[in-house]
Amino acid sequence: MAAGIENIIAGQGGAKQAAPAQQGIADNFDAFLTLLTTQLQNQSPLDPLDTNQFTQQLVQFASVEQQIKSNDALESLLATSRAQNVSTAASFVGMTVRADGKEARLADGRAEWTLDVPVNAARTTIEIRDQNGNTVATRSGALSAGRQTFSWDGATSSGQFAPDGRYTINIDARDGSGQPISVNTEVEGVVDALDLEGQEPVLLIGDARVPLSQIKGAMR
Repeated sequence: MAAGIENIIAGQGGAKQAAPAQQGIADNFDAFLTLLTTQLQNQSPLDPLDTNQFTQQLVQFASVEQQIKSNDALESLLATSRAQNVSTAASFVGMTVRADGKEARLADGRAEWTLDVPVNAARTTIEIRDQNGNTVATRSGALSAGRQTFSWDGATSSGQFAPDGRYTINIDARDGSGQPISVNTEVEGVVDALDLEGQEPVLLIGDARVPLSQIKGAMR
């Protein structure tokens, strides 16, 4: 039976396999001719390579090369996209940004969240939780539709004042019929630094970490 391209490559001690994928078989025309010539030389005169089989091997040969080129192009696009994200993130350093998030910092007796309420909420329970997940304060009432600021002065349910630090807001809003309403929360703060270790740049706002994709706006 005729020797296939895969067997010929293996029979050459794996030298062709050791070549970097980035070079690509089709990019090296001499290597392509060597493979083609060797393929023809190793076929049996009594059982020559079937034309359809030979064509199929050439198609496979081209498909592998196309896949390598596609992977290289994708890696290049990802590298370009990451560089653009890093540049965008760097431009936010020193600016006050607005981002999706539930965590805000209590400092000097004040912590703020921006609430985006889609429709009037007849009953709302707002819980403020510390970094351990414990509820330290609860507020109840109604919320009107629209964007609005919720401020917390640090007063806890026990009548004391919570220490400065990071706190998370949790909102359970209901309409007049008791159906839940999804309330989006946003936070603001000055970007102090960046964390570029991961796939997506992370903006550091005090001790809070905000991914670049969550930034909604910025101002000086």
